[in-house]
Amino acid sequence: MFTYSDVTLKLIVGFLFITVLINLTGKGNLAPTSAMDQLQNYVLGGIIGGVIYNPAITMAQFLVILLLWALLIMVTRYLKTHIHWVGKFVEGEPITLVRNGELLVENCIKANLSASDVNFKLRTAGVYDMKDVKRAILEQNGQLTVLNQGQGSIRYPVIVDGKIDPDVLEIMGKDESWIESELKKQGIDSVGSVFSATYRNNSWQIATFPQN
Repeated sequence: MFTYSDVTLKLIVGFLFITVLINLTGKGNLAPTSAMDQLQNYVLGGIIGGVIYNPAITMAQFLVILLLWALLIMVTRYLKTHIHWVGKFVEGEPITLVRNGELLVENCIKANLSASDVNFKLRTAGVYDMKDVKRAILEQNGQLTVLNQGQGSIRYPVIVDGKIDPDVLEIMGKDESWIESELKKQGIDSVGSVFSATYRNNSWQIATFPQN
């Protein structure tokens, strides 16, 4: 039987659960930058919205579903942070659509973008002549980053969460031994202690994990 007290209680529990989950998993889902952030919002909203008006689902069942979803989210976030290929699978990676004025059709197809989609994104970014584009990169959140001819180069972190990104390393034309040698010059003993490291204009921008 439908009762307002049951709906109110489920609403309160859902509100508290969302608040706690956001604080535990970070603020990324407040301004989604990846597919995982979007998925967390959609599924969580669907769970709460679909349950509160269904009197057949008890409070205990509601809590179990919420806890299972929270566990899945936290485990996935842990794995994507500590295992490189999991992070690439869950969140994807930047895809270069235009390089030195040339449209990379294979990459566009890989990103499931039609020619009209690409042209729309370029126009939205203020690009009307592809020859002016040095590089156009489709980010994980679907936004297009455009670097025009004559501007500096875009460099992505070569080390993220203590792991070397092999794709960025390949673009740089370097190997892991070079990375380790460069880190030692900076007084850093291991790649695992680096939170993020970017190499640009022959200089490093490095942030390390806090020392315990």
